[in-house]
Amino acid sequence: MSPMSLKVLLPYGIFAEASEVTEVVAETDAGAFGLLPHRLDCVAALVPGILIYHSQDEGERFIAVDQGVLIKAGPDVIVSVRHALAGTDLEQLRQQVTEEFLTLDEQERSLRSVMAKLESGFLRRFAGLSNDRRT
Repeated sequence: MSPMSLKVLLPYGIFAEASEVTEVVAETDAGAFGLLPHRLDCVAALVPGILIYHSQDEGERFIAVDQGVLIKAGPDVIVSVRHALAGTDLEQLRQQVTEEFLTLDEQERSLRSVMAKLESGFLRRFAGLSNDRRT
């Protein structure tokens, strides 16, 4: 059985690369599924969860991923997600995910607040322009 190569991509670059991968387990809306080297090519929409892979060089590895997409084409498996964290211990990875996503949640709340202020300011100015044209 010839092994696969795995690449995990983030919007700003390559998060992880592994060769000699013998198995990949990912999560979708329908549940978890596994990829072996001779599986047919496929595409899957991923949900936030744990991506597990087995490499002949590294053993079992875990990557916490945000939603994204997985593509298997021949021996290549490419995973593209917005956020990812890697670890070898599930408990440590769970703690990292909790801390990271709490920070992201706070940043997203702050960003939403700023965007709401910008939108309301834009709408007020736009309404003011409309009123100025009528007079």
